[in-house]
Amino acid sequence: HEPMVDLVNLLQSLVDANGNILIPGVLDSVKKLTPEEEKLYEGIDFPLDGQRQASGCDKLMHNDDQKKALMHIWRYPALSIHGIEGCHSGPGAKTVIPAKVTGKFSIRLVPDQDPREIERLVEQHCEAVFKKLGSPNHIKIYSEHGAKGFSGDPSDTNYSAARRAVECVYGIAPDLTRSGGSIPVALTMQETGRSVVLFPMGRNDDGHHGQNEKLDLNNFMCGIKAQAAYLVEFAAGKAK
Repeated sequence: HEPMVDLVNLLQSLVDANGNILIPGVLDSVKKLTPEEEKLYEGIDFPLDGQRQASGCDKLMHNDDQKKALMHIWRYPALSIHGIEGCHSGPGAKTVIPAKVTGKFSIRLVPDQDPREIERLVEQHCEAVFKKLGSPNHIKIYSEHGAKGFSGDPSDTNYSAARRAVECVYGIAPDLTRSGGSIPVALTMQETGRSVVLFPMGRNDDGHHGQNEKLDLNNFMCGIKAQAAYLVEFAAGKAK
């Protein structure tokens, strides 16, 4: 029983070719889509062809349905396999059989999902799949870190002020978006009972956290103006 074969069998049991998470129970805690939330996806300026070109692929998973594509990018959890440690990864032929391998994957959680419960479900699933393999090898499952998902109420005074501020600076009403980022402090502040709103200043091609990360000068200047306009609008305290 080669460890690599066991690991590959284990990884392929996590997600299918269409991105559907196969771990039982993971999707049970996802908030149901309401008609009010569904309306927020209408009219958003998000050309799927541009997303396809940026991804470098010939076809997107939800190529013909923009609303469905956005929902799977923004509101549903996603499982990604990132790599295998301990195996040969360089160019050229290699016949060495690794004695120990480590598979790395992550699940992007969404609001209402508890990281500890998801971790328990993952461990339970992996142990069950490994047991069915009948392998004499050993498995160890652990999570390095986890965090709850964050979301706010787009109809409250805080969000309304942010929307008016952005429209004031850019001359167009902003789209309300969701994103799979990692900003734990937003949830920490929200747990104190405060409304937290995030509105971006950069562009999708800024290369966030990359070696050549940038911020266009125009976005920098408009960001300053938007912050000032937001304080004015928030002080006015007008809902919607």
